[in-house]
Amino acid sequence: MIWHILIVGILLPQSLAHPGFFTSIGQMTDLIHTEKDLVTSLKDYIKAEEDKLEQIKKWAEKLDRLTSTATKDPEGFVGHPVNAFKLMKRLNTEWSELENLVLKDMSDGFISNLTIQRQYFPNDEDQVGAAKALLRLQDTYNLDTDTISKGNLPGVKHKSFLTVEDCFELGKVAYTEADYYHTELWMEQALRQLDEGEISTIDKVSVLDYLSYAVYQQGDLDKALLLTKKLLELDPEHQRANGNLKYFEYIMAKEKDVNKSASDDQSDQKTTLKKKGAAVDYLPERQKYEMLCRGEGIKMTPRRQKKLFCRYHDGNRNPKFILAPAKQEDEWDKPRIIRFHDIISDAEIEIVKDLAKPRLSRATVHDPETGKLTTAQYRVSKSAWLSGYENPVVSRINMRIQDLTGLDVSTAEELQVANYGVGGQYEPHFDFARKDEPDAFKELGTGNRIATWLFYMSDVSAGGATVFPEVGASVWPKKGTAVFWYNLFASGEGDYSTRHAACPVLVGNKWVSNKWLHERGQEFRRPCTLSELE
Repeated sequence: MIWHILIVGILLPQSLAHPGFFTSIGQMTDLIHTEKDLVTSLKDYIKAEEDKLEQIKKWAEKLDRLTSTATKDPEGFVGHPVNAFKLMKRLNTEWSELENLVLKDMSDGFISNLTIQRQYFPNDEDQVGAAKALLRLQDTYNLDTDTISKGNLPGVKHKSFLTVEDCFELGKVAYTEADYYHTELWMEQALRQLDEGEISTIDKVSVLDYLSYAVYQQGDLDKALLLTKKLLELDPEHQRANGNLKYFEYIMAKEKDVNKSASDDQSDQKTTLKKKGAAVDYLPERQKYEMLCRGEGIKMTPRRQKKLFCRYHDGNRNPKFILAPAKQEDEWDKPRIIRFHDIISDAEIEIVKDLAKPRLSRATVHDPETGKLTTAQYRVSKSAWLSGYENPVVSRINMRIQDLTGLDVSTAEELQVANYGVGGQYEPHFDFARKDEPDAFKELGTGNRIATWLFYMSDVSAGGATVFPEVGASVWPKKGTAVFWYNLFASGEGDYSTRHAACPVLVGNKWVSNKWLHERGQEFRRPCTLSELE
């Protein structure tokens, strides 16, 4: 029993529950300016300290020359009345002034600035959230730890490296989540970098302590025993490792006894050890979803591709688009996903972003049980809602959507602007309410979400696609474009093939805005059909 206690004896760090910076790259850029301000303040402090030391140094050099001369002939030196006076003055007054100079604290300005800025610093949740994002990107895009550690990511402008301390921290974050699969990967990376000679405050004993336990938890008892012995070679007195060694040897001996008495079929079975590998996932289409994010999805057949076209669209002879029709491209056939090119200008995008930035808050989802909005771990972004009456640009964008779709936007939800954070994503979901969620939009009184309009307001260096796992479609972000699809058939029944996701942003900053259009007001614009699936 003591051995069990020793094994789980690694302390877990405390964390705070507070939504923060990691969910929005846009807001994280403010931290860059904060840090730059602190660096400037720090350099001012260093300059003040250097000036102070320079004064002390000059004083010391002057007195060194003076005392060297005086000590050669002390009586002759003080026999001179001027020297005698100056000696009294120095010891009575000037040394006190020097003492005050030495004791003077030059850090007040820097500490004051740091104290003010600290209230805007990320907290524990931000650090853990950013760490989890790296683990998520690692899995989604099949990246090994060495690739991430060396910063060899596609589309990067500013290459960055992970130190041993960074890898160790990632491993610890995984450990606190009982994610021993990633704990092993990142502790092994930390160990590799130590073996390669990287200087670090983290020692091999600490890394091996976590690594051996993570390996044990995944069922690899032989490797856990080997790592524990390696740890004890470095620190023979390590209490937990000595306890674990005895426990592992006890388990292995017990396993041998079981295998001897068991039949051939049973001999391969382990005791209560867990299967090694990633944890069981709550998302059934995870593999398909991640493949689409990597661009490895189902490819449309040539026959189907021939039915996809690009065209000029005038919004059913809408006067606004007769002389300057919108450029339309078919992205997918079933469900029909249409992309509009050059549909929102850079100037409009900047206005929308400027309106949204001060209001960005953690993005929410509809709770199917309560029908109310709530935050969720599967949606990592910040969003803000903009009304048409607030700014003529927002009103103009709303009317553009109405003109091009032919749907009434007066019953639509406000324009939602979203900025994705580190590894920002929105896992597979439906925009419309299913039959088991009758109260999802009850408070709005406008019926179900009939269609979705999604603006891409930035290019993304890598990742960030909108994918539809049910059909294998991937739509990649392109600044100034928008995609549109119907969530409901004309009959009012939900189109389950529209289940979609926003892939994690691997590199870059993803801004989008969307408009959810509702059923009310569309009775004559999109008449109901008799067929359930039309």
